[in-house]
Amino acid sequence: MGTRGDAYPLGLCIALCLGSTVAQTDIIQGTTEDCNNHMLCPENAKCVNNTHYTCLDGYQSHGNRFFTDITEICDDINECLGLSPPDCGRYANCINRDGSYYCSCIDGYESSSGKANFMNASENTCQDIDECQRNATICEPHGTCINMPGSYMCKCSGGFRKSQKDPSKICTDIDECHKNPGICGPKATCINTNGHYWCECQAGYVLSTRNSSMCEAPSINCSAEFEGIKATCRNFNLQGKWSSRSSSFCSFFNSTLDILMSTCRDGSAALSLEEATLRFSALLNSTSLSDGGDKGDMGLALTVLLQSVELAALATALLSPERRTQNMTTESMAVQTRLVTGNCSRDSEVFTLRAHEETMDVPCDTVTRAATQAGLGAAAFISYSNLDSIISARRLSEGNLPAGGKLEKSHLNSRVVSGAVGDGRPIHLSRPANFTLRHRQAKKEEEEALCVYWKVEAQSGSWSPDGCTGVHTNSTHTTCSCDHLSSFAVLMAPTTVTESYPLTIITYVGLTLSLLCLFLAILTFLLCRSICNVSTSLHLQLCLCLFLADLLFLIPVTPTGSQVACAVIAGLLHYLFLACFSWMFLEGLFLFLTVRNMKVVNYTSACRFKKRFMYPFGYGFPALVVAISAAVNPDGYGTSKHCWLSPERGFLWSFLGPVCVIILVTDL
Repeated sequence: MGTRGDAYPLGLCIALCLGSTVAQTDIIQGTTEDCNNHMLCPENAKCVNNTHYTCLDGYQSHGNRFFTDITEICDDINECLGLSPPDCGRYANCINRDGSYYCSCIDGYESSSGKANFMNASENTCQDIDECQRNATICEPHGTCINMPGSYMCKCSGGFRKSQKDPSKICTDIDECHKNPGICGPKATCINTNGHYWCECQAGYVLSTRNSSMCEAPSINCSAEFEGIKATCRNFNLQGKWSSRSSSFCSFFNSTLDILMSTCRDGSAALSLEEATLRFSALLNSTSLSDGGDKGDMGLALTVLLQSVELAALATALLSPERRTQNMTTESMAVQTRLVTGNCSRDSEVFTLRAHEETMDVPCDTVTRAATQAGLGAAAFISYSNLDSIISARRLSEGNLPAGGKLEKSHLNSRVVSGAVGDGRPIHLSRPANFTLRHRQAKKEEEEALCVYWKVEAQSGSWSPDGCTGVHTNSTHTTCSCDHLSSFAVLMAPTTVTESYPLTIITYVGLTLSLLCLFLAILTFLLCRSICNVSTSLHLQLCLCLFLADLLFLIPVTPTGSQVACAVIAGLLHYLFLACFSWMFLEGLFLFLTVRNMKVVNYTSACRFKKRFMYPFGYGFPALVVAISAAVNPDGYGTSKHCWLSPERGFLWSFLGPVCVIILVTDL
């Protein structure tokens, strides 16, 4: 019984399993023809027969594979998360979808075959996308694109950083001025710009040559100026070329250069204008310069002194940019300096510097063009109290002037003054500078005031008038106009041209008789109608021009008394004498035409001939020549001695040229 009892459940189980298998086989063997109610199939399922259903591929039910309940739910099978997920290959992701899946390249990669979706690794052709090449402006502005596997990176340019506050901007500017307030130092203002910054020096300061982001007071390199003179002094001493009385000149040179080097030295040890002036003044009061010596010794010593004081004055002006104007007066000299920052407000602006009773007028743009640093320039004016007496009484006549002529017989009659701009090197001025110097002694009528400057030659020097002219002179002052800056003085020279008294009498008597005869001729041509014709009309105009020219010649106007009046008289004389030659040319032309035609002149046509031909040429041609001459060289009218055309720059040819042409044409 026990055996049978135990075998019964087992047999029953086997029978049930076989029955279930047969039933499932019967369901599977069913056809769709048995599905008369297939419209009632659950979602994502299909009908096996009228009573059984199964989920579509890619879906699974919660219970058996085959079910009869139409409310059964078929859920999607996520193949990508299964126990055996699909192999999509490198740089690809498995993406599930309802009832299936597909493989797709990950972000930053794309299929080289052009097939966006695939099912397995054998179809994988994913490769990196070069975003930088595809979109060249992806990191702009202010960024550089760097491609990376599956991605890219934007590297910000210098002065920029990754933007965190503004997502619309990849790179944003770094405000260096705010980040580091002391980046430009105490004498400059930091100005932030897009991607950078720059330092703007305060007025009177310039960028440092040692640190481009720092500002400092400008300086002048003085050391190179007199190294050659030092060597010359040393060689002269070693070779015994110094005279027996001039050995003190070497110590004078050394003392001068020591002061200059102390003034130009960088740092807080530099001398101020007051200190430098006092030391130079003490040197001038010593006996070194006035002890004598050869003329070469004196010229070399004077050159060193003048240039050293100029450089020291400019250097001290630049070392104190907060002081625009500085003044210092000692027993031996007076100094005034002026600092110019920025551009001149007006091109015609002129600075006036004063020392003692002398003045220097220098254009502002001259100072700015000679600036040692951009936007900063200095001008210095020095007047020496007694330097003129030292060199005038002892050395001037012994060779410091060219031999012969007016300069050799002249004498100094003013203080020696010096003008300098920039770094002290000689420059040619686009517009002249004017110096007004007071005479030591009242100018005599028989003397001529000459403007001269100290011309440096071979480390020595001499007085020269080159480039300087006197624009105004009276008994107490002379104003000199010079096209360069250096050291200047006024020399008094005897008048070289003295008029002979008998010749003057003959001139005035002869011109008076000429005026009387010309007046009578003019009356005759005007009052005697019976002789009125073209020829007499030409004579009348010629006499009128000669009469006016002689009358103007006798007017007592001296060039130094009234320069403007003298220039006007010179211009009128130029015009009248040219008109005389023009009327003589017309008279010769008239005679030529008369002889060629061999007939009497038609009196009725004389008036028409004069109006249409004679007057326009006779008076118009001289007027045209004078107008062109005055426009080209307005300073050519009037000389230092006579109210006539200046011989400088060939201005006399404005008269001689037309006259020669008229004479040549008339003779032909």
